[in-house]
Amino acid sequence: MEIFEKMTTQGHEQVIFCYDAPSGLRAIIAIHDTTLGPALGGARMWPYQSEADALYDVLRLSRGMTYKNAAMGLNLGGGKSVIIGDARTEKTEELLRSFGRFVHSLGGRYLTAEDVGIGPEDMGLIRMETPHVVGLLEKSGDPSPVTAFGVYRGMQACAQFAWGEESLQGRTVAVQGLGHVGKNLVKRLAEEGAQLVVTDIDPERVQEIVQNYGARAVDPDEIYGVDCDFYAPCALGGTLNDDTVSQLKCRVVAGSANNQLVELQHGDVLRAKGIIYAPDFVINGGGAINVAGELEPDGYNRDVAFKRVELIYGKIMQVLETSEREGISTVQAANMMAEERIARIAKLKRTYLPDRRTIHRGSC
Repeated sequence: MEIFEKMTTQGHEQVIFCYDAPSGLRAIIAIHDTTLGPALGGARMWPYQSEADALYDVLRLSRGMTYKNAAMGLNLGGGKSVIIGDARTEKTEELLRSFGRFVHSLGGRYLTAEDVGIGPEDMGLIRMETPHVVGLLEKSGDPSPVTAFGVYRGMQACAQFAWGEESLQGRTVAVQGLGHVGKNLVKRLAEEGAQLVVTDIDPERVQEIVQNYGARAVDPDEIYGVDCDFYAPCALGGTLNDDTVSQLKCRVVAGSANNQLVELQHGDVLRAKGIIYAPDFVINGGGAINVAGELEPDGYNRDVAFKRVELIYGKIMQVLETSEREGISTVQAANMMAEERIARIAKLKRTYLPDRRTIHRGSC
């Protein structure tokens, strides 16, 4: 893989490869764009089949964070990191602290948070080595409930656009992935009276949801062909490709997973099939809004975070209306929304601001 070519094509600023023999750390940090501010994006720990797969994932994820943070109105750029390994068996204190030292070496250009395989407790260990961490247990904690709330509100916006009413009562929702976000989303859907069809690679997760909410379970490969109103991808990204998109029997695709489409062209395919697609980096932006609250001068406030996530409803409506008005896919409409904000801020006149540490107080 030609790394510089990939960076040039996708617009990345910096890619850092991290290795520490004593802890066994093998990680990649990708900083995509810092026009709006320091790059914010979670750390994912996953047993990638190859280093090339890890690089491919981190490049896509970090670019997605640029668009997500811009679309959510945050003064933050986009970045991401991946740690190669099985979080269930290979995650140790020394590995996480080693990763924290690499984050610290970037001097604040990258702010890390939790993602798949990494939780709030792990962020505390990383915090031992660097202050450039958000998503701490004693602050915003687990972002999953907030992310799920944003997805839920985005689904209601899609329902309003598709059927003229935002209620999800009686709607059939096929949920792929029952991790932290998927589980919280299922709870909200069940409380509103949605009919649930679920799947996950972990049978215990499926059984819990079936018992608690009366959901119908299907095998992972069967979820795409379920006759439903909503298909909600809430697992890993890249599940919507030529094969799976052709199987869809839904009116709306709206879920929490990042990078749901393998290629941008699949957004056009969905539109041609008459399927409304809620772009992932807009509908799942609640987690970014939540952890960014830790950076506020007055500190984190959960009520404020939920109020800000409530705005995802309007952002999804804006994307859907732009798509319909301009005759373009919702992916293109969402990209325009994010890129236009980045371009506007990039044009602001830059003025010299001295480092506060160099300002000497006293008479002159």
